[in-house]
Amino acid sequence: MHDAKCRLIHLHTLTYGSRGVIRSILQKDPTLKLLFQQSPETLQNTYHLSPQKASQLYHHLQSTESWNKTRAIMGQYSPITFYDLDYPPQLLSIPDAPPVIYIAGHKDLLKRLPSISVVGTRHCTTQAKRKMNHILTPLIKEEWNIVSGMAKGIDTFAHQLAIEEGGTTIAVLAFGFEHCYPKQNRELMKKLARNHLLISEYPPHIAPQKWHFPERNRIISGLSYGTLVVEAKERSGSLITADQALEQGREVYAIPDSILDNRSKGCHTLIQTGAKLVQNTHDLSEDWEELRANWCRFMSNNPSS
Repeated sequence: MHDAKCRLIHLHTLTYGSRGVIRSILQKDPTLKLLFQQSPETLQNTYHLSPQKASQLYHHLQSTESWNKTRAIMGQYSPITFYDLDYPPQLLSIPDAPPVIYIAGHKDLLKRLPSISVVGTRHCTTQAKRKMNHILTPLIKEEWNIVSGMAKGIDTFAHQLAIEEGGTTIAVLAFGFEHCYPKQNRELMKKLARNHLLISEYPPHIAPQKWHFPERNRIISGLSYGTLVVEAKERSGSLITADQALEQGREVYAIPDSILDNRSKGCHTLIQTGAKLVQNTHDLSEDWEELRANWCRFMSNNPSS
């Protein structure tokens, strides 16, 4: 008999199995025992699925071939689920927490404090790396963990800076581990899996889709006490991450720049609406000193930690 964790991962590996569907199923059947005993018609009526999706779900749940794939995924990617004591407590507390996360690398980085999320435009200025060096390098040397999304531009710079300065970093992916986007980050992805940490809420075979990128941003912000926006246009995924950080009760920071550069307008808008303006390392470290006790208590008191 498969345990609840195996059943949840098996359900999750079905491509269409959205978080909404999974939450609906878990509310009615917390251990997922009944799910595997139900007919297609019962699945359709109980969970308000279309006949096609109910049939697809039924055959996936019962398929020996599908179960073999699930076991292979569990063996290779060490998924963590809601049922596990080592599920990251900082993610458990956010709205719409992922029911399953797949990991590759050093899982202990999920407990590293402090962690700061770093986001920004894919099409950054030539000054971006200098800004990040100035502000982040001292923090990395003090063992701050850097979280980002392995996209082009600011994200890539953030991961590379952490590696170059002997620090640690987590990349939250918008696709499964069998893919890489952008393709030029394949070597970076290998380094992160070997020496740092990769996280994805998508099963390994799932390719990147446009809507995955804004979806995964809630995990980037959720893993850290605060999010630093380095460069961002007025409408960008970085501002989505900042909004989600606020919704999660996290801190939001932004680096200002020239009023003539469109890639700074998003940062300036954030500052106008309450984000803390960051000019140097101290602007981040002084906030962490104020928040440290609460975060340490939160991580140690949560049963997942």
